[in-house]
Amino acid sequence: MTSLGKATTSRRAAPAPSGAAEPQAISVADVTRVHGRGASSVEALGPLSLEVPPGEFLVLVGPSGCGKSTLLRLIAGFERPTSGSVTVQGGAPRPGRQAGVVFQQPRLFPWRTVGENVALALRYAGVPRAEQGRRTAELLDRVGLSETADRRVWEISGGQQQRAAIARALAGGKGLLLLDEPFAALDALTRERLQEDLRRVSLETGATSVFVTHSVDEAVFLATRIVVLTARPGTVALDLRVGLPRGGIDSDELRGLPEYAALRARVGAAVRAAAA
Repeated sequence: MTSLGKATTSRRAAPAPSGAAEPQAISVADVTRVHGRGASSVEALGPLSLEVPPGEFLVLVGPSGCGKSTLLRLIAGFERPTSGSVTVQGGAPRPGRQAGVVFQQPRLFPWRTVGENVALALRYAGVPRAEQGRRTAELLDRVGLSETADRRVWEISGGQQQRAAIARALAGGKGLLLLDEPFAALDALTRERLQEDLRRVSLETGATSVFVTHSVDEAVFLATRIVVLTARPGTVALDLRVGLPRGGIDSDELRGLPEYAALRARVGAAVRAAAA
């Protein structure tokens, strides 16, 4: 039977064989974030500390307004912490340089084709022009969009647009994906299919991912690790390693495992307690 892992309030990576600490893809150290100034200021986050090793699929879940998206923006470099520090791949976060970001809306360029949107991200990532065509084709194939490369964005469905956004993020993200409720606006069936696609792509690429969601089921299905945040200002209420199999199992079979149901119940209880 698959182990569920155990909850912790903080977790450090195991030391490398040499005795040196394993390098972290993301390090968040005693971070706080306050929006506004004076009497109108709002404490959005922290103090909060997290370390995310390479290849982890971390899902952030918690009540509305708990700071999940704020934390994601800090990691992306779109905002700076009020106190504490955020380190991404060994340095300060640099917007557009270290991570591919996928938002709730795809934010593609509608006047470009699907392939051109991906190729543009490759160009900004410094991929030589001679390789961009091949890499674009590979990325579109990976997200199941091989036949849409020459179509305009407005000619494909909302689910296909989100697949294109994920391909573009993979193109420019250098192995780091930040996803802010990317499937929230989609119908239930499309959402499930894209969850399955993202889980497969994560397994194939080994990318480090941080995913924000309100859905406990989505968190359990996607994550290798789940962090539940408290109500504002968000701090860590639960830090849980997910021990479910990542490959070699059908999605329906995975969701039917007793371990899956137990994890969903445990995370759901933590979210409800955090919102109380």
